[in-house]
Amino acid sequence: MSVAGVNLPRHLDLIATAPDGIPKLRGLILELAVRGKLVPQDPNDEPASELLKRIAKERVRLEAEGTGRKSRATPVVADEWPFDLPERWKWCRLPDVASYRMGKTPPTKDSAYWADNGIPWVSISDMIHGERVLRTSRTVSDAARERIFRSSPAPAGTLLMSFKLTVGKVATLGMDAFHNEAIISIFPFRGVSQEFLTHFLPMIAQGGNSKNALMGDTLNSESLALLAIPLPPLAEQHRIVAKVDELMALYDRLEAEQVDAGAAHARLVATLLGTLTQSADAAELAANWQRLAGHFDTLFTTESSLDALKQTILQLAVMGKLVPQDPNDEPASKLLKRIAQERARLEAEGPCRKLKPVLPVGDEEQAFSLPSGWKWSRFSAYAIDVSTGPFGSMLHQSDYVLGGIPLVNPSHMIGGRIVPEAHVAVAESKAIELSNYRLRDGDIVMARRGEVGRTAVVTRNEDGWLCGTGSFVIRLASEAPRRFIVMLFRAASVRRYLGDEAVGTTMVNLNHGILNNMPVAIPSVAEQHRIVAKVDELLALVDRLKANLADSRARQERLAATLIKSALQAA
Repeated sequence: MSVAGVNLPRHLDLIATAPDGIPKLRGLILELAVRGKLVPQDPNDEPASELLKRIAKERVRLEAEGTGRKSRATPVVADEWPFDLPERWKWCRLPDVASYRMGKTPPTKDSAYWADNGIPWVSISDMIHGERVLRTSRTVSDAARERIFRSSPAPAGTLLMSFKLTVGKVATLGMDAFHNEAIISIFPFRGVSQEFLTHFLPMIAQGGNSKNALMGDTLNSESLALLAIPLPPLAEQHRIVAKVDELMALYDRLEAEQVDAGAAHARLVATLLGTLTQSADAAELAANWQRLAGHFDTLFTTESSLDALKQTILQLAVMGKLVPQDPNDEPASKLLKRIAQERARLEAEGPCRKLKPVLPVGDEEQAFSLPSGWKWSRFSAYAIDVSTGPFGSMLHQSDYVLGGIPLVNPSHMIGGRIVPEAHVAVAESKAIELSNYRLRDGDIVMARRGEVGRTAVVTRNEDGWLCGTGSFVIRLASEAPRRFIVMLFRAASVRRYLGDEAVGTTMVNLNHGILNNMPVAIPSVAEQHRIVAKVDELLALVDRLKANLADSRARQERLAATLIKSALQAA
């Protein structure tokens, strides 16, 4: 099939596989159809001008009988034409092709106008674009029919269109119903296909004369009457509707195939990544990774698959499978013993609070087996101290000044680094008052509410800044690698633990007890450094794959846009 000089079957895959390709194809077909370029014209068709003459006579008769509303549409002048029409088509206004009625809303607080099992009353939220309205959230009483609407409800089969806030949503009534003032019920004149209007009124309304309302683009009675409608002969209307329905069904199938293919691809990626986490050790992982690496270009073709790869890398890291163990490394137990000694000294000197004895991690709490030299422990055994930022009563937004001592809130922890906001800061006098919450070079700040587990390392640049509300300050032993802990809190198993243990409903929160009690798998310091280096290397690879994917999608978008533009230009 050739449309407007573009062979659609040849280019279909190119457009369909581009980002948002199927919606773009749907839009292209509707645009070509409304320009008269989707189906061939038939010289035997009665011109639309003759159809409009008959409609005009019918309107005059209905007005004379008192059953039709007087409406005089102004002609569409050439300056208003957005494009030229085929010979037998005609530009006209909405009142030329259909009568329409606006709805009403009874006083919402007057129970006399509302009934549990009354007459259906349609609001925009009851409409699903292109579908039948079979139920409504509210119904009105007979009193509303008599006093507010003063008419019968619109009959089943009536075309509805929203024209306020959400412009151009269309649906068909599946039962008799009233509707609110943001919707019009549309009654095409004889010789105008309701299906034709259903397909094309949305795009016409969205591109028509509109004014900007407080909450979005809104049509009114005046601009509705001015909507310019490209009207084909009746026979061509039917041919257009049939062709559009045929092509939309094709795109539905393509879309379903894409969804099925995407789901199958996600399952394949999950299965193959699962083989990595199931590797017995670093050597087996290296072999499995090598097999996987040969298929990166075909496997990791979506952002979600690359995100899954990132999470797999981080999970392998915390499980001790990412790098090989070195028998010359001291066991983690010795590191933990030195951390305990350092904490005891600081407790004795006063800067560090005393903690309860650390309970061993039971077998049922150990999520996976550990390599030689690693040790399960509580987070409290690894961290020297965990403290909470100031509570709300100690710090208010009114304390903020521009260019003062910065506060570090959860929103400022981005990618393991602190990104401050100039206006989220306090004066020096307030900072002195909050001196117990000063940050030091080497501390780790962590979100304890909202997106719990977000972390960032405090560097020399942020030394002396303040921990904000909603944050923890984690103080580590002098020899503990900070970036290993940041990496640890990015792993899915750790995020899952924190999410499961967090308290609160409106906004989840962590407390000291939850964090201190968290089981963690600890390797030697030397292995922590090797793990961080390997994670950096592999995540950089994933980032390059993401960049390549973005470039590829951008090229696809440009190609699809070019093909669509050429089709419309040819039209």
